[in-house]
Amino acid sequence: MTNFLIIGATGSVGSVTRQYFLDHTDDQLTLMARNTRRLGQLSDRERAIGGSVTDTATLTAALKGQNVVFAALSGNLAGMAKSLVAAMDETGVKRLLFIASMGIYNEIPASVGANGNLATNPMLQGYRNAADVVEASDLNYTVIRPGWFDNGNDTDYQVTKKGEPFGGHDVSRKSIADLVVRLAHDETLGARDSLGINRK
Repeated sequence: MTNFLIIGATGSVGSVTRQYFLDHTDDQLTLMARNTRRLGQLSDRERAIGGSVTDTATLTAALKGQNVVFAALSGNLAGMAKSLVAAMDETGVKRLLFIASMGIYNEIPASVGANGNLATNPMLQGYRNAADVVEASDLNYTVIRPGWFDNGNDTDYQVTKKGEPFGGHDVSRKSIADLVVRLAHDETLGARDSLGINRK
């Protein structure tokens, strides 16, 4: 059993990941969100903490006793990543799974759509800056770079490593959740690496 913290638990990826953990593991979940009312009814394996990742006191409280942290954030991602890395260092929590985006390393080949790369899409700069912060840390991190995610009910996905061409354009949120469960239960899988994920 793992103590698993989801930061951004009411977002589209966070909420699907939450349900996937409830359905496929016996892990204890801590759900952190700015508005915990949006979480709805909690199960007996869940607790909620309201607040922002940039609020040091709240984040430190949420991290207490955790084995793995999953961050699916939006906004000032680099600033949030800095706050998260500092708080994890302070509390001694080592395993971080952090959602970024495909294209941040210009790894999308023309066959998939090279216009989705950072070189031509400056919207990705925030994701790249956050990934750089995470990769510069001493944490056992995995940066996850999904394709465009959708509500597909499949878990038919391909994983690529940093330096490899990205494999496809889209992916289901359920596939992302499945990968997160695998990463959460195997600290050597994707250790200090950046993994692309796309539908096969």
